[in-house]
Amino acid sequence: MSPRVLSTLIAVAVALPVGLAAAGCSSGPQGPAQAAEAFVSDFAGHRVQAAADRTSQPEKAGAALTSAWDRLQAEKLVATTGDARVTDDTAVVDYTYEWHLPKDRVWTYRGQLPMTRTDGRWQVRWSAADIHPQLGNTQTLQLRSTPAPRARVNERSGSDVLVPGTQYRVLFQPSMSKDPRGVAATLANTLRRFDEHLAPDSLLSAARKAQGPYPVVTLTEWEFGQVNSDILGLSGVTFTKEYDLVPTDRRFAPDLMTQVRKTVIDEVDGKAGWSVVTVNANGVDTDVLTEVAPQTAPSFSLSVDRNVQDAAQQAVDARTEQAMMVVLQPSTGAILAIAQNEEADKDGPVAATGLYPPGSTFKTVTAAAAMTAGHTTPDTSVPCPSQITVGERTIPNYNLFSVGTVSMATAYERSCNTSFAKIASELGGEDLRTAAQSLGLGPDYTVAGLPTVSGSVPVDDDEVQRAEDGIGQGKVLASPFGMALVAATVAHGATPVPYLIANHATQVSGSRAPVRPEVIDGLRLMMRKVVLGGTAERIVDQGEVYGKTGEAEVDGGSHAWFIGYRGDLAWATLVVRGGSSDNAVAVTRDMLTALPQGY
Repeated sequence: MSPRVLSTLIAVAVALPVGLAAAGCSSGPQGPAQAAEAFVSDFAGHRVQAAADRTSQPEKAGAALTSAWDRLQAEKLVATTGDARVTDDTAVVDYTYEWHLPKDRVWTYRGQLPMTRTDGRWQVRWSAADIHPQLGNTQTLQLRSTPAPRARVNERSGSDVLVPGTQYRVLFQPSMSKDPRGVAATLANTLRRFDEHLAPDSLLSAARKAQGPYPVVTLTEWEFGQVNSDILGLSGVTFTKEYDLVPTDRRFAPDLMTQVRKTVIDEVDGKAGWSVVTVNANGVDTDVLTEVAPQTAPSFSLSVDRNVQDAAQQAVDARTEQAMMVVLQPSTGAILAIAQNEEADKDGPVAATGLYPPGSTFKTVTAAAAMTAGHTTPDTSVPCPSQITVGERTIPNYNLFSVGTVSMATAYERSCNTSFAKIASELGGEDLRTAAQSLGLGPDYTVAGLPTVSGSVPVDDDEVQRAEDGIGQGKVLASPFGMALVAATVAHGATPVPYLIANHATQVSGSRAPVRPEVIDGLRLMMRKVVLGGTAERIVDQGEVYGKTGEAEVDGGSHAWFIGYRGDLAWATLVVRGGSSDNAVAVTRDMLTALPQGY
């Protein structure tokens, strides 16, 4: 070994222990990169004072670092350092901050930490730019939230029916009023334009029975503006202000809009936007450092058609008895209208959930069952005497009319109870239920935004019970919604799946065997005959209408029914205790005549 190599090895051996000892005695970072990394590590760990102590101005740094965490409402900070560039006793170290803010908001940016060496120790030279490169020394960061506009609800043609807005609830507490009777009179007279049933005496009586303030009426912001000067200051009258989905027209399907609102209210809020701004010492915003725009929830589209709904509502409102109508689009299942008058409203959403004996409209099901079983066709001859005895039950025709032996199509056209009672008595115990289900009557439909019950058809091995069921009396029950599905099935050739809110699927439970084409053809032929020369002749001038009338005997009278379709409209109309089925035909005709051309 040469003397030069040997002397080098000796020098290294002597130097190593010195270096190791120096490292072992170190109490802090030795380079600018290490010092910067320690600062951002403490800052990210929310060890604010420890981070501040690594700067040239610990007191100012501590306050600013604390403010950043607090005003950003930060949940976490991920901080890393990058390249370091050294010039004598100064250096610059790159940093990246990733703030995790409430509601999964993430804000990432880059900057540079200026470093200085004093007495051999590197530290961060303090300025607000150590938090963000655009933050001034007298400024603070502030997280702002930008609410997203609420979604709207529109009907089929696109016009709004429910919109985000403000509602004012008018409350009256007589015990807090100096003049309860006078205040009740003023409220009733002022607010009757919005609720025609308001009357001073009934209002005062209801308010006195209430526990606490009595809700008189709920007004939109525009409506409240029309009357606030008349009712503000009335003793015992208070108001609450609520943000909600409010109807654009309180007369447009009010009960249905209430159901829709309950269904969509939890889905109307979009995703709020947010921003981080700089704020000066006077509390004034000076700059926007980052901004995410709010995302509005998409509008909800209803299947309801304003023209059909208005026409149906106008038609049922003309009746003094409880009257209701359901209109569907056979090709899609869209619920175009659910209309019921104020008398019907007293019993709730009965157009879709009320169960009534369907009377002779159910002969549509009986005919379908007989054709499916192979017992008859529309041309099959059947007897239609004035009355018939099945077992111990005598079943008469209306006013004891008789037409002798005729085709089933003619018996259907004339609505012969005796013919269809006999046909039903000869069916199997499950045939009526199976046929009803295949026409849409009986299964359960879970329709978003609309409670529904279609109907109930029993299985019965007793021929007398089947005879009564076959003419829509007995134990058979149906809602207008269910009978509208029967009409829509005949129109479409298969039962459509009803829906109210687009993109909200309807769940159907219960079997629905398809209807054979020849059965559909037979039903269509017979329903057309009813309009051309039978019991629904009143509506013959309304185009190519197909239908079936019905009267169902009940205590105190009979229900008037009419089901049918024209083009891509199918309906069921019921006038409770309306007497002659011609009254239900008349209501339907009023609806059709009120529609614009093209329906």
